[in-house]
Amino acid sequence: MTRLMTILAVALMALSAQVAAETRIGVVDLRQALFSSNDAQAFSEKLQQDFAGDEAQVREAQEAARKLKDRLEKDGAMMNESERNQLAAEFQEKVKEFNFLKQRLDATVNQRKQQFLEGARPEVDVAVKELLEENDLDLILPSEAVVYVKPEMNLTTQLLEKLNQ
Repeated sequence: MTRLMTILAVALMALSAQVAAETRIGVVDLRQALFSSNDAQAFSEKLQQDFAGDEAQVREAQEAARKLKDRLEKDGAMMNESERNQLAAEFQEKVKEFNFLKQRLDATVNQRKQQFLEGARPEVDVAVKELLEENDLDLILPSEAVVYVKPEMNLTTQLLEKLNQ
């Protein structure tokens, strides 16, 4: 019985090795291709324009908090307790304002990026399917799932070209 199982196991391993040898695989870095595309670069520029005012506001709050902290560290020893407490309260309030503005900006930017990704997904799917057919592949893997890939199997540049058409 064990001899039969051994023969069967060897036969299955030989068959699976043969099937694996016939499987044609490609690899793409979806993130790199998508964020290097012309659409993504235009989106990034628009995003910077749309949020330039908010970013300036965040920087101003950060700078004001830094100045208050510097003043507190430099002059705090010479101030009476009530002045020091008032300055410390102002500093804490500026830090809260900075954190609020930064979190709001980050959340809004991330939401817009997610909308862009969702909108680009159908185009990426079509381009990947075209790569699959044009290169006569059985499988395309994301580069994050691969430890090493031969350069000729990396289809990221071709995917980027398709996204820019």
